[in-house]
Amino acid sequence: MKTSGFQYVYGPVPSRRLGRSLGIDLVPFKTCTYDCVYCQLGRTTNKAIERQEYVPVEDVVIELQEKLAAGDAPDYIGLAGSGEPTLNSAIGDLIHKIKGLTDIPVAVLTNGSLLWMSEVQDALMGADLVLPSLDAGDARLFRYVNRPHEDISFEQMVDGIAAFTERFPGEVWLEVFLLAGVTGVPAEVEKIAVLTRKIRAARVQLNTVSRPPCEDFARAVPRRQLESFVRLFGVSADVIGEGPEGKSPTQRSGLAVDEEILALLSRRPCCAEDIAAGLGLHVAEVTKALPALLAARKIKETRQDGRRFYLATGIQP
Repeated sequence: MKTSGFQYVYGPVPSRRLGRSLGIDLVPFKTCTYDCVYCQLGRTTNKAIERQEYVPVEDVVIELQEKLAAGDAPDYIGLAGSGEPTLNSAIGDLIHKIKGLTDIPVAVLTNGSLLWMSEVQDALMGADLVLPSLDAGDARLFRYVNRPHEDISFEQMVDGIAAFTERFPGEVWLEVFLLAGVTGVPAEVEKIAVLTRKIRAARVQLNTVSRPPCEDFARAVPRRQLESFVRLFGVSADVIGEGPEGKSPTQRSGLAVDEEILALLSRRPCCAEDIAAGLGLHVAEVTKALPALLAARKIKETRQDGRRFYLATGIQP
């Protein structure tokens, strides 16, 4: 979904895990190995397992050079976007080229489903940080929550994350995404905790629904309950906190602001404060821009836990 002069690079995005992360989209919208019930981008439209060079690396590098030349240095460059980034067969080449451009650390946000492949492991060796996910403690709930491609087995996925973590020279932070009444109950959390001891990631980060999910039945686990689960995972575990503070606001033209907001909202729903924090804008400037974008039907509004979120009209909440 192209919404601005940048087709592949977007943000920076306000990330609760990485601070301000400059995102790179490596696959077409909603091309993924999973169809998670909690996904903030809606249903997967292309559930795939075959890896290919979905986007040209050289074009990505050109966009990244332009972003970095603007002098807006993020905390991380994040390979994530609107699908599963390891489906791109050129991800290793891109990581190598990014490391040649900048000292900003490279993070790969992945669902972990393909880490059992040796070629995927090889491709990610140049990254600084890899953040896979583990959302269930058994195959039944894995199928229910993640709705994976039929050729991905639960055991293969878990073994793949463990094997990659043992081999990877950087750090692995494992996200455990819990759903109220499903995986966010003590018995299921204990199952997941057992598997994390096998994976041995540097950090385990507990998370839950904070933006409008794909399915209405995907509900958030209360923070106090999440905090009570931390003890099951040991000293390396914590609960993902609130979003980062924004950078000092800057002034841009109205058209540039609209384009940046659209590029961000085409990848993730955000509230006005998130948009401001990620893009380095005054909240007042964001709230001024949003009504016109709503009137033009370029974005739409939805609510989650009493908060207003905005998303590009190509995304189904």
